[in-house]
Amino acid sequence: MLQQLSIYAENKKGTMQNITEVLAAEGINIWGSCTNDGAEYGINRMVVSEPKKALEALEGAGYLCRLTSVIGVEVEDEVGNLNRLLKALAESNININYIYLSFNRASGKPVLVFQTEDAAEVEACIRKKGFTVV
Repeated sequence: MLQQLSIYAENKKGTMQNITEVLAAEGINIWGSCTNDGAEYGINRMVVSEPKKALEALEGAGYLCRLTSVIGVEVEDEVGNLNRLLKALAESNININYIYLSFNRASGKPVLVFQTEDAAEVEACIRKKGFTVV
């Protein structure tokens, strides 16, 4: 199971660059991310190479952060495969709170990263349906 870093940050010029500078200085690689903005603050969600180290570094730089369990599912880069995964989740009555894409550097395939309640149970369900969980 993946650990996602959520960074709550002021929505102003240079914030994302500051966050990535802190991570780069610590030698932490960003594997996938998405940003949801608001009027004054936004949430930057990232899957990174060293989540706990990233959390400590960013908190040390004054950012409010938290780690959350998320699921990464490898999908083939073919028409309809994302829909097939989402349909399997819906058939299992699994609600997705949010999703974003990354990729598996080893296989070169897209990875759907999503957050849901009871990630361990959902991960087991997805594996039973034949999907590759990273």
